[in-house]
Amino acid sequence: MDISVIGAGYVGLTTAACLTELGHHVVCADNDLAKLGVLRRGDVPFYEPHLPEIVKKNHSAGNLEFAATEEAIDRNEILFICVGTPPLDNGEADLSAIESLARVIAQRAHGYRLVIEKSTVPVQTGRMLQKHLAIYNTNNLQYDVVSNPEFLREGSAMEDFFHPDRIVVGAESARAVGQVKGIYSKILDQSFICPVHPQGCGNRTRASLVLTDINSAELIKHASNSFLAMKISFINLVADLCEAADADIKKVAEGIGLDRRIGPAFLRPGIGFGGFCFPKDLQAFVRIAQTFGCDFRLLEEVEGINRRRIDMFVEKVKKELWVLRGKRIALWGLAFKPDTDDMRFAPSLGIIRRLLAEGAKPQAYDPRAMTNARKEFPEVTYCQNVYEASQSAAAILVLTEWDEFRAVDWKRIRTLVDRPLIIDGRNMFSHGQVSSYGFQYVGIGGTSRGGPAEHVGARLVAGDFGEEVR
Repeated sequence: MDISVIGAGYVGLTTAACLTELGHHVVCADNDLAKLGVLRRGDVPFYEPHLPEIVKKNHSAGNLEFAATEEAIDRNEILFICVGTPPLDNGEADLSAIESLARVIAQRAHGYRLVIEKSTVPVQTGRMLQKHLAIYNTNNLQYDVVSNPEFLREGSAMEDFFHPDRIVVGAESARAVGQVKGIYSKILDQSFICPVHPQGCGNRTRASLVLTDINSAELIKHASNSFLAMKISFINLVADLCEAADADIKKVAEGIGLDRRIGPAFLRPGIGFGGFCFPKDLQAFVRIAQTFGCDFRLLEEVEGINRRRIDMFVEKVKKELWVLRGKRIALWGLAFKPDTDDMRFAPSLGIIRRLLAEGAKPQAYDPRAMTNARKEFPEVTYCQNVYEASQSAAAILVLTEWDEFRAVDWKRIRTLVDRPLIIDGRNMFSHGQVSSYGFQYVGIGGTSRGGPAEHVGARLVAGDFGEEVR
């Protein structure tokens, strides 16, 4: 099919590139001419594993083009809307880009257009989109509006697109449903060989197709992200209780997660969730509920719990170091999660602000996010690796669980630090793993002490990262 994707940000570019891998010809459009220039040179303006290779391959082959918005609207019948919906000061989603785009589509397009919402939007946005297409329709345009929310995780977006749990389609006409099924047919019938993990394609569970009305489809995305955020805040509360009651959150989380009704995903305590999706969508969902007269104080508390994780973590640092002023503090990781350079709403931002306010001297290393972090905090010292960041440090703060941190030379780190103290905001390591090198370990949720196996003299093998000793 010939498809236009409007918006060349994270969701738009990822969607456009992945659609070409399904055999479609895609025009990816944006009003930012500088961004289009970068993309036409074969570069990607953000980090996402495997995406640059897919973009470059399909752009070189002519399957992926980059154009201005008006040209993309004129050329193709199928239009994916992937423009930004950033939060306003009151937490509501800013829909000005979608409203403006609806006007342009209505005034420029001829014949028929299938307008597919991919951006995360409040419920009833589809209805407003239909209304504005009708108001500004000057060319007897025929159209259908579909809600097809994205469920892409930064750091694993290719995997999520090609092997989704579900494809949600909110539509009001059989024609629209048929076209969307055609777009995703190779994923739905499992005839597609994933370019990222071609050997594992045959072992994947078939994606579920959820057909519903537009309003329900829009709610599914906000409800999904809000539920996952709630799960994170819940386990963080339980972690606080574990610390107070002398229990181990890792074992508690394991026991909870083995219940099939709950599952282990997102039961990892730490310094809270960040990124652009969870905080933004949670706030927007609360505001949506308020608009409709529904009491979502439960989610307001989820938001509050997450916000307080920063202060609680910094208090851990102050408890160990007493005075922070003038002390070098190593920061391992800055991005809100591994395998991305995204610093938006990252917990590290609040932690750095507090450290700087206390007069500390942060020394940071992140494999991908330092360029973005430097824009926010030019006064922080940015290092080439964890060893440089740990030089003369009074403490090592683990803020992002990058895989490369698992392979550090702890003996070397021990010779570099001023004080052998690790305060692990992600429970990435364990007391047993680092104590043999002379480090004091402070984790989240009662993980700072040795586990039962350590108390009875069991030997933890190298490379154990808090997993059960067997």
